[in-house]
Amino acid sequence: MPDIRGTVAPGFEALRQVFAEGQGADPGMAQLVVYRGGERVVDLWTQRADGAGPAYDGDTPTVLMSCTKAITATCVLRLAERGLIDVDAPVARYWPEFTAAGKADITIAQVMSHTSGLSVFDADAGMDAEAILDWERSVAALAAMSPLWPPGEACSYHAITLGFLLGEVVRRVSGKTVGTLVAEEIAGPLGIDLWVGLPDAQQGRIAEHARVTPAMTLAQLNGLLTAMGADTADRFIRSTVEGAVVTEALIDRMNQPVLRAMEVPAGNGIGTARALAKFYAAVIGEIDGVRLLSQTTLDRARTSLTDDLAGPGALKAMIPTGGMRYGLGYSLPSRVLPLLGPGSFGHSGAGGRLGFALPEKRLAVAYVCTSLIADGGNTDTRWLPWTRALEQAVL
Repeated sequence: MPDIRGTVAPGFEALRQVFAEGQGADPGMAQLVVYRGGERVVDLWTQRADGAGPAYDGDTPTVLMSCTKAITATCVLRLAERGLIDVDAPVARYWPEFTAAGKADITIAQVMSHTSGLSVFDADAGMDAEAILDWERSVAALAAMSPLWPPGEACSYHAITLGFLLGEVVRRVSGKTVGTLVAEEIAGPLGIDLWVGLPDAQQGRIAEHARVTPAMTLAQLNGLLTAMGADTADRFIRSTVEGAVVTEALIDRMNQPVLRAMEVPAGNGIGTARALAKFYAAVIGEIDGVRLLSQTTLDRARTSLTDDLAGPGALKAMIPTGGMRYGLGYSLPSRVLPLLGPGSFGHSGAGGRLGFALPEKRLAVAYVCTSLIADGGNTDTRWLPWTRALEQAVL
């Protein structure tokens, strides 16, 4: 059983023990933070019993992976509240080049709900892990490509493309990058360690992540889809498989300082569980004089836009109707990501990171880890003990 450090408020004492239970088989480190009503009531982290490895505590940041998507979505929604963006408008209203190849009617809401048909780069565009890190090349490739399915008719996760699609709209309407908006309007006012594009001065603080099991190879992914009856020569399937391999390569490269310094607004946000939980606390209510979204915006953003949609083509078997539930940039409760049930919203990240909130109970929660264990197709077993204990404490 790992050594657990940190504090819990009265009524939340059980979370210390169950957090330890969830981390029992995890060789890495982790943090768990809960805010209730704007107050931090759980602030826990694991400590290596043997004292080996780099120092790790509640102030140690790590890459948040796709938890970053909720932060990027919040930037878009804040611009919408100012009248700079209409989420129901076509992307091309703000990014004229985007009209190419039959995309004139794709809306920002369709991008935010993973239904735009641009879930991955076109396999024929040559967008390997190196090319994707070139912002101008990435947005040009997305502007030029045709959708992989009729927009709005299916749902498939936009693992990397979502950050470039939304990030370019943000840049066009505000003149600033997502990372700049996060620094100026979220991290700065809240006083939290949260970045999209890590400053050089912070590089030495980061805890690296590590895989517990290897990522699937191109051959393994093709074999899986072939067994499902998919045509691996099909443009959508080919692009999806190659996109998955590139995404896994980027995840590994996020341990490199040069990549942490870049802005990949779908996945390379960096922070602590303290920062991520406080971010969600400010999304659902005022904290330290800051509220990030109005109640009206929040209620719309956590309304599902995908309940009637399945995955495109051969992915219908893997993504049945309602299998992936998204609002405006936020994940909503589903079989794989139950969160705390109806009303809760948030986003998970590769390997098991998780941030979410339940406004009706004034709860904001973040779990950050260094081990890449969760496979994305099943609920991370490390979450289960503390989510159950949290439910018992507050529901």
